[in-house]
Amino acid sequence: MLFALTCSLAAGAQTKPAFEVAGKDTTCQIFVYSPGEHAGLHIAYLTNQEQWHDIGQVCGSDYGPWGTEKRMYTPYVLHAADGTWRLLFSVNSSAPCMAAAYSEDLVTWRPQDYPRMCEQGILAPVMFQMDNGTFDIYFKTKDGSRRYVKADKDFRHFDEATEPSSISDDAWLMDTATVAGRQFVGNQFEVPKVHLNYLLNYFEALRNDQARYAERMKDDAARFASLDTHVNATLTVDEAKTKRISDKLVGVFFEDINYAADGGLYAEMVQNRDFEYSSDDHEGWQSQTAWTSNRPIVIRTSNPLSALNPHYAVLEKTDTLYNSGWDGMKAAPLQQFDCSLFLRQPEGVRNQILVMLVGNSGEVLAKEKVKLQGKGWQRYAFSLTVDKKSLAGDMRLALTLLKDGQVDVDMVSLFPHDTYKGHGLRRDLAEAIAALHPKFMRFPGGCMSHGQGLSNIYHWNESVGPWQDRKPAKNIWGYHQTRGLGFYEYFQFCEDIGAEPLPVLAAGVPCQNSAADKDGYAGQQGGIPMKDMSTYCQEILNMIEWANGDPATSKWAKMRADAGHPTPFNLKMIGIGNEDIISTVFEERFKMIASAVKDKYPQIKVIGTVGPFHDPSADYVEGWKFAKDNKRIVDMVDEHYYESPGWFLRNQDYYDSYDRQAPKVYLGEWASQGRTVENALVEALHLCSLERNGDVVEMASYAPLLCHERHQNWNPDMIYFNRDSITMLTPSYETQKLWGNNGGDKYVSSSLDLPASVGYRVSASVVKDVDDKTIVKLINALPQALTVSIKGLSIADGTAAEGFGGKPDSKHVIPLKVMVEGQKVTLPAYCAVVIRK
Repeated sequence: MLFALTCSLAAGAQTKPAFEVAGKDTTCQIFVYSPGEHAGLHIAYLTNQEQWHDIGQVCGSDYGPWGTEKRMYTPYVLHAADGTWRLLFSVNSSAPCMAAAYSEDLVTWRPQDYPRMCEQGILAPVMFQMDNGTFDIYFKTKDGSRRYVKADKDFRHFDEATEPSSISDDAWLMDTATVAGRQFVGNQFEVPKVHLNYLLNYFEALRNDQARYAERMKDDAARFASLDTHVNATLTVDEAKTKRISDKLVGVFFEDINYAADGGLYAEMVQNRDFEYSSDDHEGWQSQTAWTSNRPIVIRTSNPLSALNPHYAVLEKTDTLYNSGWDGMKAAPLQQFDCSLFLRQPEGVRNQILVMLVGNSGEVLAKEKVKLQGKGWQRYAFSLTVDKKSLAGDMRLALTLLKDGQVDVDMVSLFPHDTYKGHGLRRDLAEAIAALHPKFMRFPGGCMSHGQGLSNIYHWNESVGPWQDRKPAKNIWGYHQTRGLGFYEYFQFCEDIGAEPLPVLAAGVPCQNSAADKDGYAGQQGGIPMKDMSTYCQEILNMIEWANGDPATSKWAKMRADAGHPTPFNLKMIGIGNEDIISTVFEERFKMIASAVKDKYPQIKVIGTVGPFHDPSADYVEGWKFAKDNKRIVDMVDEHYYESPGWFLRNQDYYDSYDRQAPKVYLGEWASQGRTVENALVEALHLCSLERNGDVVEMASYAPLLCHERHQNWNPDMIYFNRDSITMLTPSYETQKLWGNNGGDKYVSSSLDLPASVGYRVSASVVKDVDDKTIVKLINALPQALTVSIKGLSIADGTAAEGFGGKPDSKHVIPLKVMVEGQKVTLPAYCAVVIRK
């Protein structure tokens, strides 16, 4: 096994060790240890000077949230009888779990499991392999007792004994070594020298890759100094040689990050309309947040409008409640708004509320007197139109009680009347997304789907129905989600822009970076309890029925029809999981969910996940293995990567060797790091490679999509906006738009002939669309002009090649249009164009 692994390393990765290796002719000594709680697992080898030389980290802790966790204490490594390596470590002094992993080569470690124990604070776990291949594990507790755990051969199932163990301290005897002048405790092994060479080669390859991936276009003047000022290339097209590719390669991924939904695409202007903000959403927030008044605001919870939205405000005479929305509200003369709110007055009282739009100086821009009617909570809806004599500027929403007494107020809403297709979304943002011509839309996450802990998993059914019956929740990105933009609105928006819906639901586990629950259990928190998994599976089946069912026979489909959409949404695919650790807990629950879907709806495509990173991450390796072993229930896997421009330049063959018989690829989240023309060009090069591999890569979506410039959680993003307008359509947006509007369903064979030294900076892709029109995409990421001679494809003189260009470090593209003349087209430096024949 080790020899095969050695041969699989990249060519050119050989390196000479810094020291001669001590030991026998064919073996050497290695020491496995941790230099510190945040340093992970390291390997050192013994030199002939009797010195231990560290070669690097091979495994880090993935337990709990970043910053406060991701720690490794007292790692214990065992070389198993089958040649594999087993690892245990303590994650902290309070969690009711330890960490367990295994590896075949000491480099790639299977995603960690965190088996739950009865105690809190699992300290210094050690293990011994039995003759039958199982493992006896012992650990200490904070009170000094010792406990015994039995692990099966595959190191994935752990059973704790009910009684304490009487094992002696000798079980915790370990090796010591001095590395870089410090003494450490760990495990020492004798291994073949070929294994050490394999490890050294691995780290050398990483260093080589790091150097290659640091390439940036700002250095091109020196890098291409010897290149002619003009480069010639020949594109040879073979129209007789085609292959079917995905017709929905480019889509969008919408997640409520960076205030993308509330305060963004969702056009609601009232912040905290439901009075449900809390410190759990964001430190310092409470029910009164975003509201002001001339008197202390009274909040109550008795007999609420809805049990899911228990807080409401109480308005008394002389009170005026004000709301300024997200970073203020803006009004223009004659602008129309749609306002609604729920009010309740004491029985036998007839009261009135004045609803106003008020300018910064207190001037009334628009008003409506609301006369309360009936008993209990009542909804009132009306229009407000700004006076034509008013000046454009900032405003606030104001509610004033006109008579004595009290009135309860909840679910206060203000929308601009002019929303995208009348469906409650901000027009400018929705139009910018629609202009990408996306073939699908993934929602609601991302991390939003699996949430911050089990209690924060996104349940689709809590986001549909009347506003007051939707369950608001903490947003994992540090704010509040009203769920006003819920599954109904997502599906409606997909229909409005002609994109297929791709809802993503949790795989029965929360985000692996979740904070500890009340029992101190962080990360995936053991997943949804198995006794509750059948209910959770049914919840997902109900979602499919809600989207596609017949209202005459299905209560879930009737809910959709009652909301205004009697015809089915024609859902064809769902995602299960997002960037999850491919742990035992995950795999068991994913199988249950995916099997339930396939058993009842075999036509629905199921998209799995392979973690947050590309090859060679542990989740990627294990996720792909799991997907290939479960092809009946996994049609596609969701890959994610955010990388440097240099990575994209040097990995244009990334999918060329993928298994064509394996599940297909959905590149669900990807972007190069930055928002300049350079990023747009390297992403265009990557899209050429995705199109070339369109028989493997079915879909791809840049991420994140939207960012409010004053509330940024992530960088870069595709579209930046503020309260009033779009502030930046990034160069990456232009690349996505170019591909989204020029896709095809057949790939036409072609080849580029140009100097080998610059081949990675130039790319072409030729496709045919559903109307059999030929589309040629050309990318020139060189600092020199490029003339491309086109053979095998007749293009009329004067045919336009249109796209964009610009300086690599610019944040703005320059529209570009050049003409084909005599089967040739000359592209300026740094540009991307499309030719439609």
